[in-house]
Amino acid sequence: MDNELFEGKNEKNEDFLEPLARRMRPRNLKEFIGQRHILSNGSPLYKLILTDKLANLIFYGPPGCGKTALAMVIAETTKKDFVNLNAITATVSDVRRIIEDARWRKNQKKEKTILFIDEIAHFNKLQQDALMPEVENGTIILICATTHNPFFSINKPLVSRSLVFEFKPLSNDDIKTIVRSAISNKERGLGNLNLKIDDNVLDYIARYSNGDARVALNILETSVNIAENIKDGSILIDMKTIFEITQKRYIGYDREDEHYDTISAFIKSIRGSDPDAALYWLAKMLAGGEDPAFIARRILISASEDIGNADPMAIVVAASALAAVQHVGMPEAKICLAQATIYLATAPKSNASYLAIEKAETEIEKEITQEVPDYLKSTGYKGAEKLGHGKGYLYPHDFKGHFVPQNYTRKKVLFYSPTDSGYERRIKIFLQRIESMRQKK
Repeated sequence: MDNELFEGKNEKNEDFLEPLARRMRPRNLKEFIGQRHILSNGSPLYKLILTDKLANLIFYGPPGCGKTALAMVIAETTKKDFVNLNAITATVSDVRRIIEDARWRKNQKKEKTILFIDEIAHFNKLQQDALMPEVENGTIILICATTHNPFFSINKPLVSRSLVFEFKPLSNDDIKTIVRSAISNKERGLGNLNLKIDDNVLDYIARYSNGDARVALNILETSVNIAENIKDGSILIDMKTIFEITQKRYIGYDREDEHYDTISAFIKSIRGSDPDAALYWLAKMLAGGEDPAFIARRILISASEDIGNADPMAIVVAASALAAVQHVGMPEAKICLAQATIYLATAPKSNASYLAIEKAETEIEKEITQEVPDYLKSTGYKGAEKLGHGKGYLYPHDFKGHFVPQNYTRKKVLFYSPTDSGYERRIKIFLQRIESMRQKK
């Protein structure tokens, strides 16, 4: 399995043919860096590993944050039989064979088997279902790693029988600790090469890696391979070397959590009147390859939901941005999206329209549906007059101020409550005047 950080069993490799990230995998909890929110001394996960009293576990988080690394620490420290499987390449027959071996081990030796499945989200429902009976009866202890949200990508019965631990991107300090360890380690790292690297280079690598230790170690290893030796026999890793490697930064942005979480942060920043934060999330989405039309549609929704009639021009600007995206395309359309984002974020806010339709829908759902009064019914066809449709209707434009008191529902309803924000204050004053005229009827 060559596509996870620090994966596989801890094998000696004196000729250093393995990638640096694999060689520098932690061998025990003491060497493990990061995830202190779930692995601090005395935490439940720490105790489970230390005492070898493991439960079914799901490790969920972005690439390179140590999910598989921790599983390999468990492999090195547990006294139970540990089986490693990659869901990307494994088949149903592979799972069945492992289960058969685990049953034999349980029946003949009274031992449990730990089955670690890397990237379990790549298993289909049939493959995941095949695990359920053995998880249920304790034949196997299942440990899974996934970059996908398990509540969406893993069968609910498996999730309900597991402890879910969310791994976070590593901090810059964690990344620098891992890189420094690789530089100084003479047994498995680069400690025999006499590397010279400034703190500003380490800072850059940490920032660039975006919380992914594998990225950081790959940059370090590649830079060593292309760096020039200097007179004293050491190898200098400078910013010029690093820039040659890191010309285009990778932005971690998937179509699941990142997609939904980032658009959520974007809309909430608009709603919270923070144009800079909104622009940041907009830039992240665009850099991650998000569909600009999707962003424009969400801007259009926000224009009505969060601004509404506090600034009626918001929906016009948003609709224009959507049209611009469809007609202009990227990369220029990002300017149109930015303009609309700034306009909405700095516009006065009101969710009165959103609340009004919610109340109206609740009325329709829970109350007896009102019949349209005859005088409001359509008259645009022959026979309408014979049915009495339209009879008694008062045409507001025939009256002073273009208004005449008249009931438009059989039972009075009240859904729209304008705020004092922006243009909606004028609407509020207008409706108060209309209500006053009704009262004088």
